[in-house]
Amino acid sequence: MKRVLSFFSMALFALMAVFAPAHAEDVIKIGVAGPHTGDLAPFGVPTVHAVKIVAEKYNANGGLLGKKIQVIVLDDQCKPEIATNVATNLVTQGVVGVIGHICSGATKAALPIYKQAKIPVISPSATNPSLTKLGAPVFFRTIAPDNAQAKLDADFIVNKLHAKRVAIIHDKEDYGKGLATYVKEYIEKSGKAKVVLFAGVTRGAMDYSAIVQRIKRVHPDVVMFGGYHPEASKIVMAMRRMRVKVPFISGDGIKNDKFIQVAGRYAEGVYASGPKDISGNPLYKVALEEHKKKYGTEPGAFYFNGYAAAQALFNAIQKAGSTDFDKIVKVLHTQYVETPLGKIRFDKNGEAEGVGFAIYQVRNGKFVQVK
Repeated sequence: MKRVLSFFSMALFALMAVFAPAHAEDVIKIGVAGPHTGDLAPFGVPTVHAVKIVAEKYNANGGLLGKKIQVIVLDDQCKPEIATNVATNLVTQGVVGVIGHICSGATKAALPIYKQAKIPVISPSATNPSLTKLGAPVFFRTIAPDNAQAKLDADFIVNKLHAKRVAIIHDKEDYGKGLATYVKEYIEKSGKAKVVLFAGVTRGAMDYSAIVQRIKRVHPDVVMFGGYHPEASKIVMAMRRMRVKVPFISGDGIKNDKFIQVAGRYAEGVYASGPKDISGNPLYKVALEEHKKKYGTEPGAFYFNGYAAAQALFNAIQKAGSTDFDKIVKVLHTQYVETPLGKIRFDKNGEAEGVGFAIYQVRNGKFVQVK
């Protein structure tokens, strides 16, 4: 049934594109794809807010190439099978660029569709290293890849936490398992610690006591987790309730307020890597105040990366003087743009130059950067 509905949906969008009114030519369509509902919405919604804020500023000053920017927001729930439908939908609607997707697995599934359509994609958060190779030349990102994040995590585990025995678990997904695998490799390469457990867990499970029992049996000095906050919060809670008190460290998949809210007091002391502190950048303060003014709240995860992605894409279209793919991509690679992340452009692989990660710890209910 879903396939039948999907077919009629695509046919409807195709008809809409063909019989679109003339005024549709007066806009430049930008897609925003990511999880906007469900457990992972805290990762996707901030980017929607960011793109809308940047687009409104452009539109207030005449838009792009004399046309208004139209932001088309579609929810992929971080699920690869939905992400492909979202990508096809956006292509059919005639977007000239996409900000997203958010999760690496969803991004990986959607990239072939954008690649065939020659539509540039800038993700604020998809960190799996293989995406640049798979998505070239359409894929760019405003966040450093997992191998850089994993190197930081591994160095912190062996040199700051002085761990000799490390248990590494992951959620079997592209992002989580990928990050965990890189951490394992860096720890083993360091020669300073031993990985005593490397195991996967099932996303969405209600009870993680079985994996905590396995962790207890190997007596680790540190537990590292590759995955997202819904599973991390349950695992940390189970660890602490079962008196496993060793440090817990994860990646940017858990570094958000939702993790702290769900894990509660058990979140205290947890470490997580995430985009480095950029609060000293004047444009960070501008973007922050814009969010507070429009939405009345703090921005949330990846907001500034999404903001920078929108700035980079809009700047490239403006400087290219065209929506032609080759011209936009050339600007993305060659010209810097000032963003809350700093002054960025993209290298030959689509990686933003100058962005990086830092280690944070939950202290008194907030993630604080570890100096």
